[in-house]
Amino acid sequence: MYNAAGTLDKNQLITRYAPLVKRIAYHLMAKLPASVQVEDIIQNGMMGLLDAITRYEEGLGAQFETYAVQRIRGAMLDGLRENDWLPRSLRREMRRIEGAVHTLEQQHGRQPTEGELAALLDMQLPEYQKMLQEARGYQLVYFEDFGDDDEDDFLERHIVGEGADPLNLLEDANMRKILIQAIEDLPDREKMVMGLYYEEDMNLREIGEVLGVSESRVCQLHSQAIARLRSRISGGRETSRGRQRRAAAA
Repeated sequence: MYNAAGTLDKNQLITRYAPLVKRIAYHLMAKLPASVQVEDIIQNGMMGLLDAITRYEEGLGAQFETYAVQRIRGAMLDGLRENDWLPRSLRREMRRIEGAVHTLEQQHGRQPTEGELAALLDMQLPEYQKMLQEARGYQLVYFEDFGDDDEDDFLERHIVGEGADPLNLLEDANMRKILIQAIEDLPDREKMVMGLYYEEDMNLREIGEVLGVSESRVCQLHSQAIARLRSRISGGRETSRGRQRRAAAA
């Protein structure tokens, strides 16, 4: 992938990794509303690939493809955020759900049921489940979107930085531990959905056939699992921040 001058051959890299951009785009499309156009996702991904080629240095200690995948995904997510593909009102509602998950988990020492969450949010169960279904795709920006409000999010603060990598947060040992435990604590059916979706790469319809439920119900379970993970990890970040503040004051 290097030319006679010993530098990366950009044209050769673009030709070789353009199919990778398409694969990532179509994988993301499976989790997005039908209103999102795959061509837009691919275009943003190609910008991420070009950015990766420009920034890549062998001394980073990572293979180019590993580095490029993160830049490609980051560019796609960034483009989705800029186009406001999920209404802010729905984002606020999902954050309410996450807050309810945290409150009930602290009160009862266990994962709350959908009925308990709906009751705390003053909703009927069908209304709550409909919200979960409408939130399909919310998880796409989760790990890059740890924000305190709608105007200040992790993605916007870090993804454009010179040395920023949206996976740095997950690479932190403590955060990884929290995430692993949060997945382990999911209710069995939601844990199965996550495993089939992310590890077995099954789509929602296929998962529904395995579980004997509708595709829409699988979507609800998936969104519910994501809300639980978001709640747990956000709580972990707040705990970590508190420790840092106490250490600084000591």
